[in-house]
Amino acid sequence: MTRWSIGDLAKASGLTVRTLYHYDEIGLVSASERTASGHRRYTPDDVRRLYQVRSLRQLGLSLEEVRSALSRSDSLRPIFQAQLAALTAQAQQVEALRSRLTALLDGHTTESLLSTLEMMSVYESYFTADQLTDMRSRAASMGPEAVEALKASWLELVRQLRQHMADGTPATDPRVVELSRQWDALGAKFTGGDAGIQAAAQRSWEENKPAISSQIGWPADDGLVDYIGQARAAQ
Repeated sequence: MTRWSIGDLAKASGLTVRTLYHYDEIGLVSASERTASGHRRYTPDDVRRLYQVRSLRQLGLSLEEVRSALSRSDSLRPIFQAQLAALTAQAQQVEALRSRLTALLDGHTTESLLSTLEMMSVYESYFTADQLTDMRSRAASMGPEAVEALKASWLELVRQLRQHMADGTPATDPRVVELSRQWDALGAKFTGGDAGIQAAAQRSWEENKPAISSQIGWPADDGLVDYIGQARAAQ
């Protein structure tokens, strides 16, 4: 019967001699025979096990998971289900990162990219991973056109509210109160009315006013947020 030296098996399998030595050391794939001078010789059964190991590794299993899979006398289904779940989670993370990079690169200069990345870092310090995922999913479900329309509506609210402030309109004026309702309704489209997200957004604003205001286009110290708060209290 055919026997393979470690060098011949390395060439045939596409693995390195070092990898085959490692597999032998940890008892994953060992040479069943030795020559009189102590050199390893792999039998057909050894080679078959090696290709099983390589196939399982290509599915993303760790060496310990491969060892467990090969030692099972029952179904491998639970192991493959767990691996599928892990790969699905990784794919979701990759897709989320791809979407973020696409959004970042869409029409941004280097300076604005750095600014946006800075703001992303700020947001991730205040919102949990689940909250960020929730907000991104909500924005994705609305679609880019709807998101841009909401931003435009929000900027129009900012303009009208600031005009009322400049005119000296009391925050309790029905017109201002109505604008504050619209403000909260627009915010709910992004937060889903989640109290935790709203609280995190408030903390983020209070502690990062200069950075956030430079992104949204109006000064942080103009009193607008307090003005809206007063109008909200009059609802």
